[in-house]
Amino acid sequence: MIDGIPIFDCVIHVYDMSDENLTDAATARHGRDHMAMLQGLARIQPENADYPVITRWSAEDVYDMVFTRGGTDLAMAQTVPIYDWYKDWFAPVKAQYEMAQKYPDQVIFCGGVDPVAQGLDGALKQIDIQANEMGAKSFKLYNGHIENSWRCDDKEMAYPLYRAMLENGIDVVQFHKGVPFGQQNIEDLSPLDLQAAARDFPEMNFIIHHAAMPFFEEAISIAGRFPNVYIALSGNLNPYFVMPKRVEEQVGRLLLEVGVEKLLWGSEAAAQGNPRPYLEAFVHEFSIRDELRIDYGYPQITREDKVKILGGNFARLMKVDLAERVPVEAVLS
Repeated sequence: MIDGIPIFDCVIHVYDMSDENLTDAATARHGRDHMAMLQGLARIQPENADYPVITRWSAEDVYDMVFTRGGTDLAMAQTVPIYDWYKDWFAPVKAQYEMAQKYPDQVIFCGGVDPVAQGLDGALKQIDIQANEMGAKSFKLYNGHIENSWRCDDKEMAYPLYRAMLENGIDVVQFHKGVPFGQQNIEDLSPLDLQAAARDFPEMNFIIHHAAMPFFEEAISIAGRFPNVYIALSGNLNPYFVMPKRVEEQVGRLLLEVGVEKLLWGSEAAAQGNPRPYLEAFVHEFSIRDELRIDYGYPQITREDKVKILGGNFARLMKVDLAERVPVEAVLS
């Protein structure tokens, strides 16, 4: 907890960017190196000054960073089905599952499938296995690739995945949107293809990660109009130390146009280091400056808003009772 606020991180990863996991694709090292570059952001904080460049993380190392030192109470270990450069994907299914098995009181497993890499039948089979045999509580999809990108509103490719998830009792599906890696086509990661999906599956909850940057306008419009679309601030709050006004403006717009109930905290650990500095700054320092509030009408963020963003909203979405999982209740005033 941070100052009495329970922290439920919606996205951490046990990464594998090792040479052994690289494919033979000509772009593999370039793609991996571009992804690893994101780790540099961690070093802007004294607590992370000696942050190591690690290409293959262990569950123990991620746990130490996120929980022992990071102030986090609960987290979701998310599979990332990027196969463009990785034989066993960027954040492999097995690694996320093993972390959840090792730390069941604090880590929840998020599975992942891809209807191109595995074929549609293979992906549907994996949904059944990961949900029923491995205990997946959500699924992460990554539809933008260097080749063979697919759309999230494809009725033949994507819709069977959503139906299979719902049939297995899973009503939260998550998407990496925006933030392309390496030489991927940026337009393939636009969130626009979630509109029809959200409309056609009103019983499913759709999470847009990274606020779909640089498709921020699109993400705001979609989440503001569709009641079952949420925004994960996965990595979006971390640049606050180097660009505070920009982060305040983004959060202000989200509070005004999307609503605090639909915003989720995500650290992206281990990629951007120990989350404690970001959490401490958000809890103790972060506010919307008067200039932005006067010029644009943004509301001031409150402590209750922070409680919701840092864990309350995701707990509600995932049907997790924070009072049972975290012994001390959040202090709202």
